Amino acid sequence: MPGEARFREVFNHMEAYIDRRYGVPVVISDVVNPYTGDLDGAEIRIDYENSIEDALFILVHLFGHTVQWNLSEYNRRIGYEVQDHPSPEKLAELERYEREACRYSLQLFHDAGVRDLDQWLADVSACDFAFLRAFYETKEKREFRSFWKDGTPCLEPLPIPEFQPTRWISRWQGIVVGAG
Repeated sequence: MPGEARFREVFNHMEAYIDRRYGVPVVISDVVNPYTGDLDGAEIRIDYENSIEDALFILVHLFGHTVQWNLSEYNRRIGYEVQDHPSPEKLAELERYEREACRYSLQLFHDAGVRDLDQWLADVSACDFAFLRAFYETKEKREFRSFWKDGTPCLEPLPIPEFQPTRWISRWQGIVVGAG
């Protein structure tokens, strides 16, 4: 597992890369509880109280959702919906949505020259969806790391299409629950 210094190095690199390459600024600020990060399609916000490891995941994961939101109204709607005991079909749809965002995250890492965090991203992504699934099913927000498993199957990078960052509604005005 990479250490705090590596996570900080990659976070700083990715923050600058996302702003420079995609024109999506990253703001470190207070994010309304219970969220640990937020997005609106044109900007990513990360709560200043996150560990650097959590902040890195939130950064690249919300970038993946930013791509999705700018390419698909359907994906924006998924991000806004309140999930209350979703059906197995809805859970499968949510998993597709979350996995796609993580695949964009992996491509982002590779495009920015970061190639040593593939397994970490797979593990934290699997942990994130397990956390979300449990929350959606029970409305109980359990300890995020209690869902962690080492060595989950690696993700397949998904090429990032060109997109125009556009400000939609932010999640703090919507419903999505963040991990971390």
